[in-house]
Formats: sequence, C-alpha cells, structure tokens
Amino acid sequence: MRLRAVGSVLAAAAIAGAVATGCGSDHNLRGLSVPAGSVNCDGKSDLTAEGSTAQQNAIALFNMDWSQLCPGKQLAYNPTGSGAGREQFIANHVDFAGSDSPLTHEQVGPAAARCGGNPAWQLPLVFGSIAVVFHLDGVKQLVVNAGVLAEIFSGGITNWGDPALAKLNPGRSLPNIGITPIYRSDSSGTTDNFQSYLGAAAPDSWTRGASSEFQGGVGEGAQKSAGIIQAVDSVPGGIGYVEKSFADQSGLPYAQINDGSGAVALTDDSARKAIDGATFAGVGNDLKLDLNSIYRTRAAGAYPLLLATYEIVCSRGYDPATSAAVKSLFTVAVDNAQGGLSRAGYIPLPDTFKKRLLTAIDAIR
Repeated sequence: MRLRAVGSVLAAAAIAGAVATGCGSDHNLRGLSVPAGSVNCDGKSDLTAEGSTAQQNAIALFNMDWSQLCPGKQLAYNPTGSGAGREQFIANHVDFAGSDSPLTHEQVGPAAARCGGNPAWQLPLVFGSIAVVFHLDGVKQLVVNAGVLAEIFSGGITNWGDPALAKLNPGRSLPNIGITPIYRSDSSGTTDNFQSYLGAAAPDSWTRGASSEFQGGVGEGAQKSAGIIQAVDSVPGGIGYVEKSFADQSGLPYAQINDGSGAVALTDDSARKAIDGATFAGVGNDLKLDLNSIYRTRAAGAYPLLLATYEIVCSRGYDPATSAAVKSLFTVAVDNAQGGLSRAGYIPLPDTFKKRLLTAIDAIR
C-alpha cells in the first residue's frame, strides 16, 4: 500500500523520507490530538525497525507525531519488505519488525529466543483497504461479490453481460464486452490478501489458494499498484485490485461489494465496521488476527476486503530503555496519531480495537 497514486508517489516518498530523518513536518498530515508533553516520553531516543512497505507511510506519520510530542525521539524505519523485517527482528538487528503477515510457524521459536525466551507479540497497528477498480465507459457504479470476483479472476466469467453480474446490478446496463482481469505481476501482499479474501468468502469459486503471487491464471499482469491503475485505465472492460489511496488519486471508480448483507461502498466507516468485528487467533496480548472473521463478515455496512499489517515486538526481554521507547511510540500511534491516517489512505482504528491494542502495548516489558 502506498500513500499516493501514480503522479504523487515520488512526492510521498519525499515526505516520508523527510519525516524519517526528522527534517520538517506536514501539518496537514499530522494526526495529533493532544498537546506536547502529555504522553509518556520515557526510554531511549532512537528506535530501529524494518519491514513492510505497506505500512511505510503510516509509520512515517507515527514517527512525525512521536517526534512532536516527545522532542528528540526518532524511529529509523527501513522498508525492505515483510520477510526481511521478520528476519532482521529475529536476528536482533532491529527493535521491532513491520510485517503484512504474522510470524510463520518456523519463526515463532527463533523469535522467542531473540526475546530472551519470551514470546513475540504481533500487534496489528495499521489497516488498509483494497478497492476493486474497473473501466466501463458510461458506468460509474458497479456491485460485485466474492463469488463473481473469484470467477472473473480465474476465467469463469469473461463478459460484462454475464447473468451473475446482471443479477447483482438490477436496472443497470452493463456493456456486452469482454472482461480483462488485471493482476499484480510482482510479488505482492495486496495479491495475497485479495486471494485470501476470495478463498475465505467464496471457497467454492476460488480453489487456487493464496500467495503473494497471483494464482488465477488469466488476465494481464502489471507491476506495482501504479501499474494496475495504468492498465485498468487503458483497457475498456478492465478490472483490477489496488489499495484505496491509488484508486482515489486516479479517479477510477471502484465497486461496491455485496456478500449477502447488501451492497457496501468502500469508506472509512464501512472498513472500520469490518475491523470492529475481527477476532483474534493469537493468545492473550498476541493480537494475531483471524482474518477470515473480516473476510467472511456479514455485518451490515461492513466492507470486507481489507489488509492488516503488524508490528512484531518482544512481549518481554527488552532492556528497560528500549521497552519504554517502544511503548511510547506505539501509544502515540494508537492514541494520538490516528487523525492523519485517512488522508494517507489508511483506516483509522475503531475505539474498541484501540483499547485492545493499548492493553497489549502497556504490557510490553
């Protein structure tokens, strides 16, 4: 997930880079809700982290607010990808990792060893949403569901005039033209989440599994989120999946989803409703999510096509200065820095979810 779309990616990177080095700020992006000095600023001045590019710009915003509320505090975050972040955390080269995926079964033991024999916790601090963008001349509103998307992206539905689409869009005239699915040709956490959603919400229609590589076998591939936007925009009949921030900046329309509780548009509120109903696969303060509880939601007004990214931390085993600084940064992120997330293409956390995170953060030692 990125902060801006095709024309603004370099500008976003410059903003994030300036924040990461402590050189200036953007008052329109800051999410501060309390005056400086009213949060706990204990612990060491410098933290290090590595991992997910999906949360990179959210981390930049958190870092900006932390530095404002706790002058002299600084996080150095290296966006090398989720896998590299987990490996660097386990190797004790960084204080925490950012990851689109939880620790693998094989990594749980080594992560605990890195934490002095204590379990690592997985805290989902950053959520994004995935938009289903489309290009149909004269059509600005479209309703799909997981089953139809599964058929489209595996080649079962090939024409916009298909009866399954007509049933979801009564009274709307869809053109009798071919469908061109556009998928990420590079390894992508967005692809992994999209396919996981299809498998969870439409298991009979999507049997190809989930992976950071596209498994559908049809359509045209495009590099990165910017490539998805460019390809869909250039192909009448095209449809693709992309982070909401890219869709918003591109001007392409994106579909509503009706998985059984009515058509739901993608908004901050509809995404938060899905997050609010999430359940946890982790134990205690390890807040590893059961993402199927989001993907399969039937809650009225909940948009199910989301992605979550974690901060992977030691539950215990830090030195006191590090644990205090980690707790300070994460508390600012959850309690004080949510206001800027929506403008950056992320989903502000619902209050009930924030309370669960704050309880876990407070228990870090």
